[in-house]
This record gives sequence, structure tokens and C-alpha cells, in this order.
Amino acid sequence: MTDTRVVEGWQGRFYEDFAVGDVYKHPYGRTVTETDNVWFTNLTMNVNPMHFNEAYASETEFGERLVDGTFVIALAVGMSVVDVSMNATANLGYDDVQHHAPVFHGDTIFAESEVVSKRELESRDHVGVVTTELRAYNQDGTKVLSLERTPMVLKREHAEVSPDQPPGWPADVGTQTED
Repeated sequence: MTDTRVVEGWQGRFYEDFAVGDVYKHPYGRTVTETDNVWFTNLTMNVNPMHFNEAYASETEFGERLVDGTFVIALAVGMSVVDVSMNATANLGYDDVQHHAPVFHGDTIFAESEVVSKRELESRDHVGVVTTELRAYNQDGTKVLSLERTPMVLKREHAEVSPDQPPGWPADVGTQTED
């Protein structure tokens, strides 16, 4: 019989871990499907036929439907969470959003974040503010999106995470003696 032990996994970056100029290439590219685009477009009530009407879109300069730009934003931000905001207490803003090239069904998106600034807060000693430039690219290396993202990130000394209770896990779930 083998002894088991809970070992620490990735806990995310804390405020102290960020340095201006660092670039994080986020893991996991994601291929955008037609279903993603149609569902997101309908969910958000985006009625531009460019996203859901193939006959209409085929007559435009792009010749096919475009993926909803707000989906591309949400996807890129989601990709960055593991490196940038796993320990965020709030997102303060998304600024200077730019769509550089269209995204089509079947494109695979990759994202990276560069730390452009960080600062302490006088009003909150348990967090600091980190601003990153988030950039997303398609499978051909074409930049399709950039934006600045600013979360408040928890400082390590105020974090209450452990191998037994990583971020998001309730107490006493999993790896119990009766398992």
C-alpha cells in the first residue's frame, strides 16, 4: 500500500510575483467553433447579421461570418486568468480594447500578457493593482486583439491557500479519510 499525500499545485500569482516587463504566454490555445459564435451572439443579443447570417456575411468584404468581438475579448481574458488574476479580488477595468484582425470559425486563439505597471494601494493593504497588456493571436501569428487589463491582486501574506485548500475549494472537500 502506498502512502498518499496532498502536494501543492499552481496557486496563481500573488501581487509580489509580478514584475514590470514580464510576459506570460498563457497555456492552451482554443479553437473557436461555429457553435461558440452562434451561442455567444444569441446569448448577448447581438443582432448584427455579420455573426449569424451566412448569406449576408458572404456578401461582405470578409466573405464569411465573423466571430463576435466580445467573445474574442472574453476568451482572451479567460485564457489569462491562470497567470494574471487567479488571485484577483476585483477587476478594475479593461482599457484600450483594439480588434486588429477578424476572427473566423476554426481559428485557434492564443494569448499572452505583459505586465506594464503595478502599484500599492493606500486604502487596502491586502491587495495591489497590476496592469497588463493582453494580446491575442490566431494560429498564423496575426494579432487579433489587444487590451489593457487591471485587476486588484491579493498579496501572498493575506492569502489563505494551502495544498489541502487551494483557491476555490471549500473546506473538507476531497481527500477525506473515508474516501
